[in-house]
Amino acid sequence: MKVNWKAVIRRVFAAIFIGLFLGFLLVTLLIYVSFMAPPYIQRASWVLLPSLLAGAVLAILLPRRWRKGVALCLAAVTIGCGAYCAFGLWRSSVPTVDDRDLLLWQYEPFSEGTKAVNLEEQSTLRFHREDLLRLDGATALYPVYAGFVQAVYPQGEYPLYDNNTSEGYGSVTCSGTVNAYERLITGRTDLIFAAAPSQEQLEMARRAAKELHLTPIGREAFVFFVNSRNPVEGLTVEQIQGIYTGQITNWNQVGGKNQPIRPFQRLENSGSQSALLRLMDGLPLIEPEKEDRVGGMGGIIQQVASYRNYKNSIGFSFRFYASEMAANDQIRLLALDGVSPTKESIRDGSYPISDSFFAITAAPIGAPDPRESNPNLNAFLDWILSEQGQQIVEDSGYVSIR
Repeated sequence: MKVNWKAVIRRVFAAIFIGLFLGFLLVTLLIYVSFMAPPYIQRASWVLLPSLLAGAVLAILLPRRWRKGVALCLAAVTIGCGAYCAFGLWRSSVPTVDDRDLLLWQYEPFSEGTKAVNLEEQSTLRFHREDLLRLDGATALYPVYAGFVQAVYPQGEYPLYDNNTSEGYGSVTCSGTVNAYERLITGRTDLIFAAAPSQEQLEMARRAAKELHLTPIGREAFVFFVNSRNPVEGLTVEQIQGIYTGQITNWNQVGGKNQPIRPFQRLENSGSQSALLRLMDGLPLIEPEKEDRVGGMGGIIQQVASYRNYKNSIGFSFRFYASEMAANDQIRLLALDGVSPTKESIRDGSYPISDSFFAITAAPIGAPDPRESNPNLNAFLDWILSEQGQQIVEDSGYVSIR
């Protein structure tokens, strides 16, 4: 059989030209997708786009009788990638409950329409600008200390993330429990508001030769919640422990439907995850569900999944945030040991998992409490424990200690 070399050469050059042209477009598109698209689109693109490029080149190089097979393979890959993207889109549409998504800017002190609490009377303590303390804390507690700032600090702008400062934060920020403890221990903030430290955070302080000083300023409940369509209305502490050790795996074991339980957890060393560890009392936790997220430099990273409100999910948080989210009727807070998490049950101690939250300072081991060396800090903490400060705690949705 005589080979038409001219035709072969034309096909090769055409394949090279089209391959280079489409390859340039492919690389450009993949770079864009890596930074801008959700993880499921990224993964599908890394399979589909190179397959289309390879298919275009093969369609030029291969004899006509092979092209139908190439087209069928490309169709199968396209359908598979489309189904994967459809599943990812559906999954991302399931509502999340995560205080990482709390709209903190709504509570910025002195901002127009702020939701931070206002005192009805003049505060008995007022700071001048040169007296201001650097504040940080847990996401769920930002509404509380934003109210403190609005009562005591001079009127002005206190942005959550002030990148014009050497720390990357302003005088009043909310970097979350994990980062707030790290910033306190390394001396980049004066006072944080958070739940009690985890063992890892205590060890971090010890390695830095620092001691943490905790002042209780209010009480809060640690709550569990489920999809509002879940018929289970309450659990015992022992059942919660069974779910998070993997001993209880189906809702029908606790009076619900025959559905596998999907227990969500939180980021390591976050306030709520530390509260779960205290509740487990040394019992081993099951491996947390993970999810893909776009990293800061593009690409995909894995981290502990946010709670997604599937019909068979269970998650946890502190009452303030979960109650805010429960207002949309998509989730329901569970009673524990027959007691619902209300302000009254937290105040009288009948709800089994309630605890204090704290104003926390750090000092070198063996050094006096920072309150003794910083009169502004001492005055601020005394005021927080006063009737006015505790009123802000109550009006912000928490339970005072008075």
